[in-house]
Amino acid sequence: MISERLKYIFGQFEHDAEFDSYKELASGHINDTYLIKTKEKPYFVLQRINHGVFKDVPGLIENKMLISNHIKEKLSHLSPKKQNRRILRFYMTKSGDSYYRGDEGNYWNLMHFIDKSVTHLTVSNETVAYEGGRLLGQFLTLTNDFDATKLTEVIPKFHDMSFRYWEFEEAKRKASKERLEKAKAQIELVGNAKEEMHILQHLKESGDIKLRVTHNDTKISNVLFNKRDKGLCLIDLDTVMPGIVHYDFGDAIRTICNTAAEDEANLDLVEFNVDYYNAYTKGFLKKMGKSLTPIELKYLPLGAKTMIFIIGLRFLTDYLNGDIYFKTKYADHNLDRAKNQFKLLQSLSEKLRV
Repeated sequence: MISERLKYIFGQFEHDAEFDSYKELASGHINDTYLIKTKEKPYFVLQRINHGVFKDVPGLIENKMLISNHIKEKLSHLSPKKQNRRILRFYMTKSGDSYYRGDEGNYWNLMHFIDKSVTHLTVSNETVAYEGGRLLGQFLTLTNDFDATKLTEVIPKFHDMSFRYWEFEEAKRKASKERLEKAKAQIELVGNAKEEMHILQHLKESGDIKLRVTHNDTKISNVLFNKRDKGLCLIDLDTVMPGIVHYDFGDAIRTICNTAAEDEANLDLVEFNVDYYNAYTKGFLKKMGKSLTPIELKYLPLGAKTMIFIIGLRFLTDYLNGDIYFKTKYADHNLDRAKNQFKLLQSLSEKLRV
């Protein structure tokens, strides 16, 4: 019985709470996450990390705890009550480990639940966009002095453009004639964009752009708000790794500034929302502006272009490969996704003139 199993696992962690009931939280697509309700608040969040997706789960959990503890030190001036609403708190097991591993091989970690909080699956107004940007800027500023090389790279080559182009070329070489013909325009676009889409990687590799702690999953649903839409903190630290600021900024912009769903096939509905971009950027720079170098600041818009392009490239690659990675609902689903992202990229370029 799952209730008894969760009660047992919950009991392996160091706390004084008594298990009462549980509720599955279905917001994630990779891990199993449960709200653990106890006899008295606070409640807890118990999570099973998918070790099929993440190959080094102990490293992943260590990353989360290192960053959480670092932020706690930086915000030590806040009252305990405020800290509990702005910092993710992780619990050790009774044996002194950062995770519990069951007999079946699954890894579990436990954190406190931030009560009276809300998340947004999409951005519906400029206030939410602004607060999302402010929270990302705050996260990157608070971790600015943390040595990113101490973090485990939980998804190797995640935003490595050379690697993504190599995957694309391999897929193109093996693709069917039918799919190559259908994707002809998108394949040509990818070839023409190669030089520009490597700019950030070259700047990173040369050291001209600083390697820092990055979140790497900055969609708006990973921002926690209070009920008045004031941002509290970033959640879901599973993909915290070394990176550059443009990855986090760009991925957030990609996910909040599309006027349509990312698989919308009617490209007339796909536009870049400049108002949300400006609001997010304003909030981001309010917290992050003083920590950015002139070259980092200069290339922020290219960060947005690059992250939109890279997911479009991945959709196109998967289409050429016969749809082996992303789940699809119909034959040309991945191709429609790629077209969608490339239309968004075109709209951004026209509206921001970059």
